Amino acid sequence: LGVRPALERSCCWFCLRCLLGVRPAIPGNMGKRQHQKDKMYITCTEYTNFYGGKKTVIPQANFRRLPFDHCSLSLQPFEYPVCTPDGMVFDLLSIIPWIKKFGTHPTTGEKLDVKSLIKLNYHKNSEGKFHCPVMYSVFTNNSHILAIKTSGNVYSHEAVEQLNIKTKSFKDLLSDEPFTRQEILTLQDPSNVDKFNVSNFFHVKSGQRVTDPDEEKAKSDPNYYLKSTSMVLRETLTELYRDYKGDEMLASIMKEPAKKKVDKINAAHYSTGKVSASFTSTAVNPETTHEAAAIDDDQVRYRYVKKKGYVRLHTTKGDLNLELHCEMTPKACENFIKLCKKGYYNGTKFHRSIRNFMIQGGDPTGTGTGGESYWGKPFKDEFKPNLSHTGRGILSMANSGPNTNKSQFFITFRSCAYLDKKHSIFGKVVGGFETLTAMENVESDVKTDLPEEEIRIENTAVFVDPFEEADLLIAAEREKNKIEEEEEKAKAKPVEPKSSTTPKTYRQGVGKYINMGAKAQKRTVVDQDSPSTSSPSTSSSKKTKGITGFGNFSSW
Repeated sequence: LGVRPALERSCCWFCLRCLLGVRPAIPGNMGKRQHQKDKMYITCTEYTNFYGGKKTVIPQANFRRLPFDHCSLSLQPFEYPVCTPDGMVFDLLSIIPWIKKFGTHPTTGEKLDVKSLIKLNYHKNSEGKFHCPVMYSVFTNNSHILAIKTSGNVYSHEAVEQLNIKTKSFKDLLSDEPFTRQEILTLQDPSNVDKFNVSNFFHVKSGQRVTDPDEEKAKSDPNYYLKSTSMVLRETLTELYRDYKGDEMLASIMKEPAKKKVDKINAAHYSTGKVSASFTSTAVNPETTHEAAAIDDDQVRYRYVKKKGYVRLHTTKGDLNLELHCEMTPKACENFIKLCKKGYYNGTKFHRSIRNFMIQGGDPTGTGTGGESYWGKPFKDEFKPNLSHTGRGILSMANSGPNTNKSQFFITFRSCAYLDKKHSIFGKVVGGFETLTAMENVESDVKTDLPEEEIRIENTAVFVDPFEEADLLIAAEREKNKIEEEEEKAKAKPVEPKSSTTPKTYRQGVGKYINMGAKAQKRTVVDQDSPSTSSPSTSSSKKTKGITGFGNFSSW
């Protein structure tokens, strides 16, 4: 155990410090406190710092957990989930443009190919929550989730462990498709939460992102960058534009919008606010008259839409008669009707068909990623509580997220209530259900959902367009209001302007408008008419003292 002084040798045989190899230094000089550090035990500090033990865990301040049902690129709930061989889940509509532009893995930065993506088949319960189709356990952020690479089906770890691994039967639990142990992908492991740390994602650290073509188109307009600026900056630019009108750059940015004509139909119950803005800001041109703000033309038109719209689609499988809810979802209905009249859907094919679910079309490119709305930009969703994906033949808008409606639409084969408040319902099939059945019976590719037999829209026919009728009603009402205003102007008598006469001046300085000569002449006339002061009648003319009261106020 080591050489020690004779006095210590008897107590060192069972000393724990000697067993661990820690020898106290032999004191060079003898004294009262020479054995102060020769303890028969190890302190907590020594055990933690020198001999192992649990180290204090430093909390990660930048840890941000990504939910399991979110895309690792867009950080939004996925619609069409796919995963990479390492188990990272993405949305198909987000990862494809990224790979085309960068060709890398968004979370690790390594090379990634489109062919390596694996389509995932998540299953939902009656409440619309993701769950295991075998154990029926609802997935949460603490669930152990696995996926089979060959089939893409998603299961809980317990189901695969008990029914595949322990039994050594490596066949898919739903499709009975064989697979190997290496083809089991881990989508979420509760013991490895660092995988879902958004702060460590490559695309978050590097700041790379794929811009939307619609956003790039909007950026070409200089006013795009002024939406996020403060009022002070806008006022400064307005003042610069007034001072330097020859500058073409400022002229294109700060061109004041033309005043919208306001009448009884589109006048709002509130003003434009220009009077108060000019009163409180020196950068705004002074305004002294209040003007009613103009309501958007679409809002005015949609007030007059009270009817349903009716459209027929001539397809290769037959005709589909559609009824459109124009009075409830006017924006989506007008977009659909205008595109049909324009011939936008002529020759387009249904690029996605899933039996017992829906069939999707409306994309001129036939890929599912193209198409534009009638106005050239996406429009907002329109959700109504009395419209639901209940029943067969519901016509609804396809989108890639909230407020991204363009030209694509889909028709349901059965009830899909879980799509409510995600896709705008704007119509239903009222005729041609045998055509819808024939379209559903066409086999589709398992991976791409593309129908093996081409289903194409040959042409469209619009029978009832409520929006044209609304435009005619508004034009007739405006003409009527114009005639009434002209009649009122003709009946009203013109008001003659008051004559502005300046008073006569008699002299300069203060009191120049007072005629002092006329005042002196009037005073001499009064003195001649008044009696002598020594007359006895003067005493009687004086008011009797002691009588108090308010008197007569009729002369006031």
